[in-house]
Amino acid sequence: MNDWLGRIAPDLDTIETMARATVADLPPQFAGPAAAILLRIADFPPDDILDDMDVENPFELTGLYDGIPMTEKSVMDVVDRPDTIWLFRRPILDEWAERGDVTLGQLVAHVMIHELAHHFGWSDEEIAEIDRWWE
Repeated sequence: MNDWLGRIAPDLDTIETMARATVADLPPQFAGPAAAILLRIADFPPDDILDDMDVENPFELTGLYDGIPMTEKSVMDVVDRPDTIWLFRRPILDEWAERGDVTLGQLVAHVMIHELAHHFGWSDEEIAEIDRWWE
């Protein structure tokens, strides 16, 4: 019980470290391209993202991929911003506390893999090969 005394909530840097560890643990053919995606960690989604997605409760969004999936990219595309993965600390912490059955690292990895799936255009089967969430 005393293990929690004097502890503080994981900060943005801690969440980023966990997300980057997830990328480093990917199979080699994905780790390099995934490392090139801009990673942004924030406490909550910015208002413009919430408005664009028509999300009223910021706790509903734990992560977001903002970019053009690799399966849809073309050399003709005009790139106006880098592919970005957002992770939102407070909604992640809230889900972690609510669940109570996974570690914070497992949840961050799950959210990160889900957002990477949007980038790579992975099927559910391909996600399952990398993210053994149910085990």
